[in-house]
Amino acid sequence: MARIKLIGILKDKVSILKATLYINRHASSVHVAVLRATTHHPSRPPSEEKIASVLALGHSSRITACACIEALMDRLHGTQSAFVALKCLLTLHNIIAKGSFILNDQLAFYPSFGGHNFLNLSMFSDNSDLVMWEFSSWVRWYAGVVEQNLMVSRAIGYYLNSSKKDKEEKALALLDSDLAVEIEVLVEFVVRICDAPNSLDLQRNNLVYEVVRAAGEDYRSVQREILARVKEVGDRVGSVEGVNSDELTQLIDALERLEGCKGKLMLLFLNRTRNDGFWDTVRETKAMLVETKKKKEEKSLVRFVGRDESAESTQFWNPFLEPGQLLLLPSGGGWLDFGPTPIAV
Repeated sequence: MARIKLIGILKDKVSILKATLYINRHASSVHVAVLRATTHHPSRPPSEEKIASVLALGHSSRITACACIEALMDRLHGTQSAFVALKCLLTLHNIIAKGSFILNDQLAFYPSFGGHNFLNLSMFSDNSDLVMWEFSSWVRWYAGVVEQNLMVSRAIGYYLNSSKKDKEEKALALLDSDLAVEIEVLVEFVVRICDAPNSLDLQRNNLVYEVVRAAGEDYRSVQREILARVKEVGDRVGSVEGVNSDELTQLIDALERLEGCKGKLMLLFLNRTRNDGFWDTVRETKAMLVETKKKKEEKSLVRFVGRDESAESTQFWNPFLEPGQLLLLPSGGGWLDFGPTPIAV
């Protein structure tokens, strides 16, 4: 590890020196800010001052913001160091949480398409040694968390960490189908966070600890978003119109997946984000949904059986027919003939 640390320090010095020698002073300042925030140091997360220097690039022109995101992405995809990759992701995460609209706009549409694995780190692996290989699993996980953050923001129409005041009012205005879809997307984010590596002992590393702390902030934001929507679902289930069967199934499945994450989340965040009230609401609402679905299915069964009995009640015994023969009520203006059917020869 000492050798890797020394090589990393030398690489950082050379990279920063090269960046300061750029003929274009504007490009130089952008690259230096990015490099200083994403050094090879094995346990030191980027300081608030270094993150602030990167965020400040978003308060200039759109060209500067674009250059910042491009430099970060080049750094992220060009490194084989798990530590550099984690710091790049942490910087990107800070841009999502605290960055200007211009920076977020450039990130949201980089490189012109989003979606699953747009950071392209699902196969990332630092094979320097066994320890670095274990750190690589945290890179892959954290990349998925950052990606999911952007996907959720697109789905709900605003950034998770935004100070938007009418978030709860938005949930009230959603159609039942949209409400179910948004809950499903938010739960998928929780599932992604829950899929953290099993090497939780690596949280003793300050960089990994900071990464988990940042993911915990996202989780708290997601909890609030889910809670607002789950409460609205509970109110609607008791209404006259209610929620249709397909949406009930979708919601029950989502809440069951959410409850399945509880144990791992408490272990990952060391009970810092327990929030018993949240889990009580989820459990109670799910029970209400299950009961409502059961009643709907019973009503459907009664209607189905009722139709069958109604059809059977239109059949009579006729004493003039042979035993076992049935005579249907007249239909279409004529009696049905139950006599012997002649056989053509």
